[in-house]
Amino acid sequence: MVMEDTTQAIDISSPINGLSAPVASNLSLSTSPSANLYSSPASKDSSRWHRGNTVASAAKQLKPFATEDIKILLLENVNKTGRDILAAQGYQVDFLKTSLPEDELIQRIRDVHVIGIRSKTQLTSRVLREAKNLIVIGCFCIGTNQVDIQYAAKHGIAVFNSPFSNSRSVAELVIAEIIALARQLGDRSNELHKGTWNKVSSGCWEIRGKTLGIIGYGHIGSQLSVLAEAMGMSVLFYDAVNLMALGTAKQVPTLPALLQGADFITCHVPELPETHNMIGRSEFEQMKNGSYLINASRGSVIDIPALIDAMRSGKVAGAALDVYPAEPSGNGDYFTNSLNTWAEDLRSLKNIILTPHIGGSTEEAQSAIGIEVSEALVRYVNEGATLGAVNMPEVNLRLLTMDEPNHVRVIYIHHNVPGVLRKGGENDTLKAFNTHRSRQQESG
Repeated sequence: MVMEDTTQAIDISSPINGLSAPVASNLSLSTSPSANLYSSPASKDSSRWHRGNTVASAAKQLKPFATEDIKILLLENVNKTGRDILAAQGYQVDFLKTSLPEDELIQRIRDVHVIGIRSKTQLTSRVLREAKNLIVIGCFCIGTNQVDIQYAAKHGIAVFNSPFSNSRSVAELVIAEIIALARQLGDRSNELHKGTWNKVSSGCWEIRGKTLGIIGYGHIGSQLSVLAEAMGMSVLFYDAVNLMALGTAKQVPTLPALLQGADFITCHVPELPETHNMIGRSEFEQMKNGSYLINASRGSVIDIPALIDAMRSGKVAGAALDVYPAEPSGNGDYFTNSLNTWAEDLRSLKNIILTPHIGGSTEEAQSAIGIEVSEALVRYVNEGATLGAVNMPEVNLRLLTMDEPNHVRVIYIHHNVPGVLRKGGENDTLKAFNTHRSRQQESG
């Protein structure tokens, strides 16, 4: 909930998690750094107008805490662009290049207000239960399945991610893998590294004129569609909802229709119960003989033992995997049967590209992700703006300006229980003040 109070500004003590400090009067309020404004996603155009209009009129931020009291923990080598944005706000930023084991993570998270992670750190309910001061989580990646989203929402912890910034990098990787599989480049390269000259054309193809089947036509799938068509491929796609096709791509009504019609199949779906082993033995049987499979989405989407059998039988001529059901928490010689029982069988196959979850690992993508997520964290901490949060209703009012010295905004997160605002909530806290306008949004 966001409320706007039009009475003379009065000091209000905040009881939240050690951040108590009086709300400052209009002369000592911090100002928003206008140099660090980045465009929101195209679907959020209205928010850009709100922010743009504010900068022209000396924006101010109303915060019931001192900026330097905010403690931030960044794990897994979050890009420097993101670190710089957070440090420029005056926050205490603690940065590590690796993820942490759960017990050590619990010790480190207890006194932080903001944590930034990538895909390896697991923020389970056990970890979050110990994070008494935590107000927001930043996932510097697309996925949020490494966070207990429901637990975070129930305890008023907002979660932000980066759904757009690395989609081009993933799409380009898939295009490269399509060509590499069609030409058996991995096998020829490995052979020559061992000294074997093996110049062959059998089983090697151009991708022009072939059909690409895309499962999941979101940010990545749609960009991939355009790139594939530019290279002369036809495109079919399957999605759970009806979507507008780009170019001459065609949506098919069922997954079997896509499997039966595509020469190359690529998966771009989230990790959900519905997508677990989405491609299994029955799906491999429906695919064309000699087809190719690529997965750069989530490791649980493909039944790997079934893929191994399909490749050994010749049903599948090649595959590229960037994600796996279990992945190491750090770099090293860990991709063995002790991690996944089928790992060594998978590694022994011909014409298979195995990469260590690098779909979004480009300098451009990581820089953009650092900016996108850090800006979202700053807006939430400083302004209470929840635009882009995956587990909160979206609230994104324009910033107050120095021309509005008597206005105060408060974001109040509570359970959706009848009467909660009357019992210790908005009414008790602000009953002495003249609340001019109140906006409520609900989630769940």
